[in-house]
Amino acid sequence: MAGDIWNAQQYLKFADDRLRPFLDLVAQMETKEDARLVVDLGCGPGNATALLADWWPDARVVGVDSSPAMIEAAREHAIPGRVEFELGDLRDWHPAEKPDVILANAVLQWVPGHLDLIGDLVAQLAPGGLFGFQVPGNFEAPSHVALAEVKRAWAGRIDAGIERPASHDPAVYLEKLAEAGLEPDVWETTYTYVIPSDPDPSVPCGVTEFVRGTALRPAVKALDDADAAAFIADYDALVRRAYPVRDLGGRPVQLLPYRRIFAVGRSA
Repeated sequence: MAGDIWNAQQYLKFADDRLRPFLDLVAQMETKEDARLVVDLGCGPGNATALLADWWPDARVVGVDSSPAMIEAAREHAIPGRVEFELGDLRDWHPAEKPDVILANAVLQWVPGHLDLIGDLVAQLAPGGLFGFQVPGNFEAPSHVALAEVKRAWAGRIDAGIERPASHDPAVYLEKLAEAGLEPDVWETTYTYVIPSDPDPSVPCGVTEFVRGTALRPAVKALDDADAAAFIADYDALVRRAYPVRDLGGRPVQLLPYRRIFAVGRSA
């Protein structure tokens, strides 16, 4: 992606919700006790990557991300000789040493035509290596339908070619992993996130703040401050209707169903 659209602090506002799918992915991967190199592609702010040192205690863990802002935040989690972080674009990533484990958590959806990239990533694995990834599968959800609606209303002020994440159904990923020579295990989970939210409509609601850390980023980054605020207000009005603020145990919250697709494969 051109430029750096990411903001680690905004992304980490919902760190626990974003961490859960990562942990669920890793939990379904074999420990692979002989692993010496584990790579986390699209590592983001590195808080999740650092946990891999416990899962593979004898391996060197490397987090790779194309965002300088994310890598700067991630380096706070570096452990000399054990966990390190580097700038890199997974679209042309070719490591000097073949990893025993490659993870790509919530990143492939940002790469147009990423199905064609899966074979290239699998080719980087050491013999017997593991490849696992997770992508959102909620692009038809109200949160993203609302975003598409606001973008249409803002046509002419936002580049029509601006980055838009997308993913495929589980069966498509299963076939791709099999074509790449892996034994696939593919599944999906719908989480129900409980998002704290201010009922005051003059303040962006919780769902807006959640999406602001991911899918909203390209559009907001492309606008000046005044237009970005107006764009967010238009979006917020729609998602407040789609996800009404309710009382849950004395707390104002929104419930955000969030579908995610997981895939794991082992090479021969």
